[in-house]
Amino acid sequence: MKRRTFLGTSAAMAAPVPTKLASKKSGLVLKTRRLKLKHTWTTVMSSSDYRDTFYVEFTNGGVTGIGEGAPIIRYKESAETCTAALEAIRPWLESADPWAFAKFMQGAFQKIEGNWAGKAALDIALLDWVGKKLNIPLWRHFGLDRNDAPVTTFSIGIDKAEVVRQKVLEADAFPVLKVKVGLANDEEMIASVRAVTKKPLRVDANEGFKSKEEAVEKINWLEKQGVEFIEQPLPAANLEDMNWIRKRVHMPIIADEACLHPSDIPKLAPHFDGVNIKIDKCGGLLEGWRMIQLARSLNLKVMLGCMVSSSVAVTAAAQLSPLVDYADLDGFLLISNDPYDGVKVEKGKLVLPTGPGLGLKARPA
Repeated sequence: MKRRTFLGTSAAMAAPVPTKLASKKSGLVLKTRRLKLKHTWTTVMSSSDYRDTFYVEFTNGGVTGIGEGAPIIRYKESAETCTAALEAIRPWLESADPWAFAKFMQGAFQKIEGNWAGKAALDIALLDWVGKKLNIPLWRHFGLDRNDAPVTTFSIGIDKAEVVRQKVLEADAFPVLKVKVGLANDEEMIASVRAVTKKPLRVDANEGFKSKEEAVEKINWLEKQGVEFIEQPLPAANLEDMNWIRKRVHMPIIADEACLHPSDIPKLAPHFDGVNIKIDKCGGLLEGWRMIQLARSLNLKVMLGCMVSSSVAVTAAAQLSPLVDYADLDGFLLISNDPYDGVKVEKGKLVLPTGPGLGLKARPA
């Protein structure tokens, strides 16, 4: 073979197969869904029987990606504000190139003020579309092994003793439970749980403890009750007292409400043992990935959490779960009208779908 012929053949073999370009025009459907809770959900912050979440359906080239975000009232978000934020830039969203998804989301972040759940829903829908177009699950797109997915906790909200006991019995298949605390009935909550199970517990105070002294007293008591770690004992803005507390307790303390975006993690590293990352709060899977890598670089434990939402948002978060130490991805198990099937839980372990993108399957209406 002549040298010129050989080089031409080699170049042709090495050249990447061109990807079919996306259509110039995309379709965008924005929806609100009311998710009904199986039990009234009570934390330090609120009590509710339903949650309204925000959905994005992104269609291009005959393929539709689906995303969901759970708006958080604390950050002045709702399904209505998320809808308005995306409607305001609809022409740009429908003309942007979804294959350039990192550039796409960077532009969306610049154009949308706040409304992180709306950004998360858009990010998830976009990545679901990409995975479907490539015909691979998102966990594979991120270079992960689905077998590394961890056990998830099942959350027990604050309630009356008899209801708490019933909730614990319903969670019999889960090897680890997460219990909400932070109100005046903490001892009753833990006693109700311990009346029916000896399983390891993790607790979330949702900023509920009134002082650093109370936090130390309660954390040391919780440790004696078989609690592995606690989330956010004090208000998010109170970082300095965290080190005072950590010198007087033994269990790890995880930042929750204090951990919103990648820029928060370096500030939290000196004050906490780990961080709870939530896709709804940070604005999507791309931001969640960045947060996990940043937390790892600072030797922090990583927890992946969720809001009350359907299988869309929880399955999206679960795509990153092989990267983390702890998972609290049970939001879809708390509702009675999930419109999709996605991630499964077998004896507490997350089982990621193998279908393309998120791997979701719509349930019959």
